[in-house]
Amino acid sequence: MKFIATLGLAAVLSLAAAPAFAQSKAEPENTLVITTKDGEIDIQLRPDLAPQHVARIKELARQKAYDKVVFHRVIDGFMAQTGDVEFGKEGAASFDASRAGMGGSKLPDLKAEFSQETFDRGTVGMARAQDPNSANSQFFIMLADGDFLDGQYTVVGDVISGMDVVDKIKKGDSQANGAVDDPDEMLSVRVAADEK
Repeated sequence: MKFIATLGLAAVLSLAAAPAFAQSKAEPENTLVITTKDGEIDIQLRPDLAPQHVARIKELARQKAYDKVVFHRVIDGFMAQTGDVEFGKEGAASFDASRAGMGGSKLPDLKAEFSQETFDRGTVGMARAQDPNSANSQFFIMLADGDFLDGQYTVVGDVISGMDVVDKIKKGDSQANGAVDDPDEMLSVRVAADEK
């Protein structure tokens, strides 16, 4: 199962603004556009930090592999996780919570690209299993600061627009590690440069 740790949830209840990097100008080739039922989330990808992970996300987005994939694990005050293109693609109507989050893509797992970046509200990181080199397709968006993840997960980007949309993603059951019944989904995921 690909997931991120839930240690120190009390430490991540800060509702800080998006990181300073989010104020920089978006580059269409490295901007991921996620459309949900509540609106659009724009993520500035960071190939300067994690070139292989960013390339993977863009590859899967261009294959439309992320379309209709659910946010299978969402913990209020922590993060929203998605990207299981193997088991999380059924859509909300026929979603099987027992399998979502256990898969990835058919592509090989990636070697960790850890950095000194801090996991702040709006930071996007790659989910992985216990092995640091097991990230594949799943990623998470921080709902609050979580510096206890620093140096342990690969940072791939920052939300530059649409944190209000991220905040509306249906939350999961805290007693079930954030598993979501009838979860929200990413209707489409595109690289902004391809939309022109």
